[in-house]
Amino acid sequence: MLVPKIDKLLGMELFATKSSGIGGVIKHFVEDFIVEEVLVDGSKAEVNKHTKGHQCLGSSSLRDRYLMCIFVKHNWDNFQAIRMISEQLGISTRQIQFAGIKDAKAITAQHVTIENVTLENIHEVKIKDMEIYPIGYLRHKLSSYYLLGNQFEITIRAIKHSKSTVKKRITKIIEELNQIGGFPNFFGHQRFGTTRPITHLVGKALIQGHFKKAAILFLAKPSHYEHPDSAQARKQLRTTKDFKKALKIFPKQLRYERLMLKHLAQRPDDYIGAFRRLPIKLRELFTQAYQAYLFNKFLSKRIESKIPLNRAEFGDYVVNVERSGLPMLTMHRMASVDTLKEINNALKVGKMRLALPLIGFKQHLSQGIQGEVEKRILNEEGIRLDDFKIKNMPEISTRGELRTILSPLSKFSLEEISDDLSMPSRRKAQLNFTLYRGSYATVVLREIMKPQNPVKAGF
Repeated sequence: MLVPKIDKLLGMELFATKSSGIGGVIKHFVEDFIVEEVLVDGSKAEVNKHTKGHQCLGSSSLRDRYLMCIFVKHNWDNFQAIRMISEQLGISTRQIQFAGIKDAKAITAQHVTIENVTLENIHEVKIKDMEIYPIGYLRHKLSSYYLLGNQFEITIRAIKHSKSTVKKRITKIIEELNQIGGFPNFFGHQRFGTTRPITHLVGKALIQGHFKKAAILFLAKPSHYEHPDSAQARKQLRTTKDFKKALKIFPKQLRYERLMLKHLAQRPDDYIGAFRRLPIKLRELFTQAYQAYLFNKFLSKRIESKIPLNRAEFGDYVVNVERSGLPMLTMHRMASVDTLKEINNALKVGKMRLALPLIGFKQHLSQGIQGEVEKRILNEEGIRLDDFKIKNMPEISTRGELRTILSPLSKFSLEEISDDLSMPSRRKAQLNFTLYRGSYATVVLREIMKPQNPVKAGF
């Protein structure tokens, strides 16, 4: 089946299912993509329900260091939204903690903790298309450790096929995914930037110590999918390398690029210093995106090589699974000849899952057939494990870890197939499902829709 060029550039070189997709478009309207966060204690952040006195992770009405809140946003980037809240509260962004980054073009509900603020402070926050509802105080701050996953309510529009065809194709694809035990746990398009997928390229340059190349990629590599003014400003910088002039013409919305340009206008050779003008979380995203790209390549080649996704071979990593269903990435082992039978029995009953390396300076490759696949990819990339220890920017070095090959698709339901009133002679389908943390809804939708142009399809 034909795979879009952009998918291949991001390491997703094939589909796991063979059935035809339904096509269509996601995120046509912001309300077509609703995300509600679920924590490990079962607490759920809901878009339209904010119950007073609702307890979350043992929250209390007695004042403590951290105030737990439900944060609902409409069509806001996570980092920009947090910055706006911090400005209104007069605090540092570091005082606002969240469990997971949510989609920008969506309606999302999530938990946040805010350090050293009161209920009264929160009631004073007034930002368009955002709401914050206090729940109670905690002694500890929120982190990804407390995130179980996300529940999604998604509408796919502009489907050309009949209702019966749509239902038949979705049913068949879900059956195929269930047969292999889940969907391939690729990192989705938004991990790299769909309209300008360069985050992993910047990350690779940083890992190799090519800081000038990384800066020019981030600042001056245009995309025909972005706003023409932005693309033109990037092209001009790429030609002139004049940072002072670029600072005058780069659109105001390119806030992070302008932070770097402001530094380079004064110190044109200090590329490391320019990157350090960016928030640490954003800098970390660059190296993490390159890790994600390599993982996608490893998984693609495993599927292409017909190495099983739900059965261990010699040299494969496996991880234990908690009662909640979350993988215990630190509780791992490698399949040997002597343990293969025991491990495959555990995989069959869901007590373990197969995993691949997220490469870092401490994370070893797989062994066996999969290990050979990984070595070949790293050789082609010209990358060594030690490269992930970045001497001149140690704060974005990464040790590496494991990531499961498959992720379960929980509580999937096809709620409705109906005529799309916003698009004459087209259908729409509403889907509900829940994913564990770290997995991407767009990867599930990629299998269901099989889009030929992911950007136009809303990915």
